[in-house]
Amino acid sequence: MSSNVTLRVGQGYDVHRLEANCPLILGGVKIDFPKGLYGHSDGDVLIHAIIDALFGATAQGDIGQHYPDTDDVYKGSDSRFLLRMTVEKISELGHEIVNVDTTVITEATKLKNYILQMRKNLASDLNLSWDNINIKAKTNEKLGYLGRNEAIEAQAIVLLNKKN
Repeated sequence: MSSNVTLRVGQGYDVHRLEANCPLILGGVKIDFPKGLYGHSDGDVLIHAIIDALFGATAQGDIGQHYPDTDDVYKGSDSRFLLRMTVEKISELGHEIVNVDTTVITEATKLKNYILQMRKNLASDLNLSWDNINIKAKTNEKLGYLGRNEAIEAQAIVLLNKKN
């Protein structure tokens, strides 16, 4: 490996509860489901986990420090907009995204027909080819709050390089 490149890894996590009368948006895609994710922004746990991973990899804290849920500026925000702002912030620090791997845990929401569009949305926002973005959809085997369809959770890991 060249001495002028530093690799950094970040891990992210988010969970939001499911509620009636809220849209279900994951990876910037509106999912047809009777409940949606409650949150200060649009509740997109997949994008929120990626944002956390990006801030983590660059030692910049977490999503709440940059886009607090106590600030009305971010109320109802499109998470894709927040993701693009995050990419701009880490780019200014000299970081480039190599790849993103994610997992969405949801019991009843079937995502297979939406994953390709999610990957394309994320690729556009992350300035990556969509084949450098992976999204896995899992269940929680009917266990706990996820198994009871009370919430949806997402986890993300990112690899960055920083040119020295």
